[in-house]
Amino acid sequence: MTDAEERVRELVLRWARAVHAGDLDAVLADHADDIVVFDVPPPHDGVRGREAYAATWPPFFGWQASGALFEVVELDVTAGEDVAFAHALLRCDTPAELAAHPDRRLRLTVGLRRERGRWVVAHEHHSFADETPIAEDDERAVREVHRRWAEDTAAGDLDALVAPIAEDVVSYEHGGPLQYVGIDEVREVCRAGLESSPDPVAWTIPDLQVRTGGDLAVSWGIDEITPGDAGTVRSRGTRVFRRTPEGWRMVHQHLSFPLPE
Repeated sequence: MTDAEERVRELVLRWARAVHAGDLDAVLADHADDIVVFDVPPPHDGVRGREAYAATWPPFFGWQASGALFEVVELDVTAGEDVAFAHALLRCDTPAELAAHPDRRLRLTVGLRRERGRWVVAHEHHSFADETPIAEDDERAVREVHRRWAEDTAAGDLDALVAPIAEDVVSYEHGGPLQYVGIDEVREVCRAGLESSPDPVAWTIPDLQVRTGGDLAVSWGIDEITPGDAGTVRSRGTRVFRRTPEGWRMVHQHLSFPLPE
């Protein structure tokens, strides 16, 4: 690493330590008067000028005082005679959020120039990766849950059948009590259903519909249950799913037959 790269590296690390300490003067110390910053919050066209840049920090320091971390975990520097850039990954979140999302990183790019023999930051770009769920991917994942359910039903695999069901599930079944609450009760319903037929049970939902939004999804369609060589039984089914770190889990099911005319 060249002497210039060493100096730029120490500048970035010094800046990060100042941010974590909430020391505004030290944060601003090596920044150009005409700095342009593309930050995580708006404005979309960036923060321009040292004074405007200084105004962005007090709210962040207030949030950070709650115990949040601001720590460089990876830093690369390239420096020429008068221009340099660095890119870095940082942990920037509360302890609870870091525990829930240990791989989340703040991405940082810094552009520098040499002024009167010293390096100053002329540009910063901060961002997080967009974690907005992709509706099409979520729909495919929920449909995959239904596909596996059909396979597991045919195989008579009770453990696999209840794996995508949440511990706090509430199910409205065709018969029995008004509702079944919790995985143990629903597991017993599934066990009884599998054991009710000596032959493999085919379960399909030919018209399955799925809608997703955020961390919730709903599916509905006409369930077609065929126990071995017996005739097919059709009923209405609606299911609600919640996103979890382990995948989509069913939190509610509503099954019914229409009343006879």
